[in-house]
Amino acid sequence: MKVGGAGWGSAVAVWAAAAWTGLCGVAGAQANFEDEPIGYSKRELADRVTRLRADLDANRARLAHDPKWGYLPALLQALDMPVESQTLVFSKTSFQLRRISPANPRAVYFGDDVYVGYVQGGDVLEVSSVDPHLGGVFFTLGQDADGPPRFERRTHECLQCHASSLTDNVPGHLVRSVFSDRQGYPILRAGTFVTTDASPFEERWGGWYVSGTHGAQRHMGNLTLDADQDRGDLDRDLGANVADLASRIDTTPYLSGHSDLVALMVLEHQTQMHNAITKANYQTRLALRDEAIIKEALGNASPEPTESTKRRVAHAAEGVVKRLLFAGEAKLTEPVRGTSRFAEQFASRGRRDDQGRSLRDLDLNTRLFRYPCSFLIGSDAFAALPELVRHPIYDRIDAILSERDPAPAFAHLSSEDRRAIRGILIATHADFAKRVASRD
Repeated sequence: MKVGGAGWGSAVAVWAAAAWTGLCGVAGAQANFEDEPIGYSKRELADRVTRLRADLDANRARLAHDPKWGYLPALLQALDMPVESQTLVFSKTSFQLRRISPANPRAVYFGDDVYVGYVQGGDVLEVSSVDPHLGGVFFTLGQDADGPPRFERRTHECLQCHASSLTDNVPGHLVRSVFSDRQGYPILRAGTFVTTDASPFEERWGGWYVSGTHGAQRHMGNLTLDADQDRGDLDRDLGANVADLASRIDTTPYLSGHSDLVALMVLEHQTQMHNAITKANYQTRLALRDEAIIKEALGNASPEPTESTKRRVAHAAEGVVKRLLFAGEAKLTEPVRGTSRFAEQFASRGRRDDQGRSLRDLDLNTRLFRYPCSFLIGSDAFAALPELVRHPIYDRIDAILSERDPAPAFAHLSSEDRRAIRGILIATHADFAKRVASRD
């Protein structure tokens, strides 16, 4: 059912307030990242959407308006975002919730560092990207054809969810899994999940459509509950192994007929990976700020980091290393396959070593990636990490991959895995290779 109409606004406001409290928590860390040295709302942005906005303002680029989809097709093309990345979410977990329902889901498209949300009949496109220094930054793009396209930056309204405990208290992104009623409202009393690559399969994708096959494994996708039902009433068999969404929803109003299972798995990994990188960036810069204040008070002019700073940075680095190397990843018990060309398209973008291996190669039989090291180690956000934390990350990864560090958290990596990942990194990641060479 498509929700909307006069007199609905006050009900939406009441529900939204409850949802923000129940789904998102409070953005209590916001004060920290508004202060120096972060300056979230004041610092000049360096993300891809901001660069596109500058090109549009200077007439170096243009976005064609489509009579059916507005600026969506042109925007995806301008940001090099594949249509195959489309996933469909029908739970009312967006600020355009009035228009979202199981009959009218929101389409989400993504690239390595940009996300776009599209709602049929919506006034705006929801756009977010990863700034190398700030993490997630958020915009809307009006869908009106009159006048030039304009991105408007959004902060406080988006940070209600996107800078909370669900995103490690930094501006970031997340994939939620909820028990949804037949109108798309989350049934909050049934509980909700943040979906990561460590999430049990059976807790994933509630409130999403999922097209793909996965054998006897079960998930929460493609299903709704009556408002008075309990979570135990969800019959996961009814939403399993859906190869064609046409029997559940009219997909003709969308750019793709899919809500690809593999795209969802990559999406949930990269959102958490970006959040971990942003958190390490923030923690390191804040540690250096605190150290400078203490040194000034003590008259300490030494350029060497203090032991306290080193411990704080090591803690930040460890969080990134665990995400990069998929510590705690939930194992697949049977192969999974999507229904679009997303898997092939995603893998084709990888940098390859002389053996043809890439960190973007997918496994999909027992785990997500064939070589479990995140492709986002090559992202702009990772490259922007302060050297004080970036080098310890490299050193820790190299120790693990060289089997000098037998930490139990990485026992899932076989000797063959470690050799392959190290070889790929040395061949395709110049900064890592330089750091390894400097220590050999």
